[in-house]
Amino acid sequence: MLPPDVEPFRCDVQAERHAVRIHPVGELDLATVPVVDTHLCEQQTAGFKHLTLDLRDVCFLDSTGLRMILDWDATSRADGFAFSVVAGPPTVQRVFELTGTTERINFVEASTSREAA
Repeated sequence: MLPPDVEPFRCDVQAERHAVRIHPVGELDLATVPVVDTHLCEQQTAGFKHLTLDLRDVCFLDSTGLRMILDWDATSRADGFAFSVVAGPPTVQRVFELTGTTERINFVEASTSREAA
């Protein structure tokens, strides 16, 4: 059972023309990475040329989540589509800092359209 202040995991998908934002909420770990990965796969297969993973509402990122992000980054470079990440809170960003991967990932600013979507 989750503590009362922890929201259960969910993953929202927000599409706009040629871009899509995958927005997980909660912990991105061994149990939830398959959900996020499936959403990313589905959107890429549907023809979106720009995938954004929005980590602003992720409260925990483990090595499985980091590996998924690095894999998507590598796949995007090899297959010619854009993959970017909206930075998460300090505890999530610390994972990238500790592993020396901050410079490798295409981090972008959050768009102001998030609230409108």
